[in-house]
Amino acid sequence: MNKILDIITARLNEEWIIGYDSQQFYKLTQNYLKQFTDLKQSIDNPRIILVNNNNNFEFLAAFLASIMSDYHVFLCDKKWQEKEWKEVLNLVKPNLILGLNIDYNLDKYTNNWQLPNKNLIMIPTGGTSGNIRFAIHTWETLSASVQGFIDFFELEKVNSFCVLPLHHVSGLMQFMRSFLTRGKIIIYPYSNLKKEIFPSLNFADYFISLVPTQLHFLLTFNPEFLKQFKTILLGGASPWNSLLTKAREYKLNLSPTYGMTETASQVVTLKPENFLQNNKSTGQILPHAQINLTKERLIKIKAKSLYFGYYPNYQLKEHLITDDLGYFDEENYLYILGRNSQKIITGGENVFPKEIENVILETNLVQDIAIIGVEDEQWGEVVTAIYVPQDEKINVNLIKKIIKQQLSPVKQPKYWVQVQKLPRNQQGKLNYQILQKIAKTYLNQKNPL
Repeated sequence: MNKILDIITARLNEEWIIGYDSQQFYKLTQNYLKQFTDLKQSIDNPRIILVNNNNNFEFLAAFLASIMSDYHVFLCDKKWQEKEWKEVLNLVKPNLILGLNIDYNLDKYTNNWQLPNKNLIMIPTGGTSGNIRFAIHTWETLSASVQGFIDFFELEKVNSFCVLPLHHVSGLMQFMRSFLTRGKIIIYPYSNLKKEIFPSLNFADYFISLVPTQLHFLLTFNPEFLKQFKTILLGGASPWNSLLTKAREYKLNLSPTYGMTETASQVVTLKPENFLQNNKSTGQILPHAQINLTKERLIKIKAKSLYFGYYPNYQLKEHLITDDLGYFDEENYLYILGRNSQKIITGGENVFPKEIENVILETNLVQDIAIIGVEDEQWGEVVTAIYVPQDEKINVNLIKKIIKQQLSPVKQPKYWVQVQKLPRNQQGKLNYQILQKIAKTYLNQKNPL
């Protein structure tokens, strides 16, 4: 892994981490490298938990040093609570924890997992369940993702403006792209943007990555800020149609993506020029990946950036069959229909939540919405809407009246549950276990025994 140190050394006199001294970053990395090398002399296959505690530069320096030291590194979130930490520590059994003041006796943690004697990078993913799992990656899988990205966009260097958490694949890959291509990176707190504190810099040659909720916020409060960017990558969760329509109205260089932690971010992307020409697909396949559809229309991915299973079950993966349904058009643009597991079967009819959510969002009467299926003796499942209205004065009957002309009766929600906020994680993904609990609580109150 001398290449990593070579890159840092070659950029000692460059301002590539904007707002931070390059020589200081080199010193930080060297200090961590010495610390990790010393520990490795007494421990085989050391396991380090690296917590993103908002000291981004120390986090990144420790991350690179762990790669060079051939550690097994686990990227973690400081916002996890006691129950989550106990589960993680019991699974990982770390030899070292950095970035978190936590009172655990590390000496008691030993494990006998049969893992390769080389650096592994464990990136957390919860999917829609909310349970923490670690997807196993390597420097090579992350690098393959970067290569596919620059080949697709025909770039030599990638400049990134990062507002997403670095322990998550969406933030980490922004750093990886800029680091490996010798581009620049700006790491900026999203909390500042929410306070409407916007940096005064030239972003004409920068990529920014956002999840739909962030795009919605910035479009509402400062679309001119977004207009500056070369490309706005959009991922993490499915965007709604009205959000994309608004982005086109402002002529944003938006680039919707499809990917996941297991593929080290995007494997399908729509270029901004196609987005602005009203192409409504998710895009085309990046060069490092192959995508086929099963007979059930599930998306099947083969990629050089594919993960090696979930820790501690390391295994070579030939392909990944996702839970996502899709189809290709004649020009090989991929369209996502939604998740197979979230498909609602009501009265023998297949209903896809995404279609209903988009129609309701386009009424501009709700801020956010989730469509789920709730068990029902007569229908099997009934379509249920859990929503946040634009304001408290909006009557649900008005929403029903509007969508009645656009959706067949089987697709119109039978139950409407108003909430103040939907259970979404930092990337905007919904927690469907909590949504089911919300719906059941509502039905119990509506139909008490």
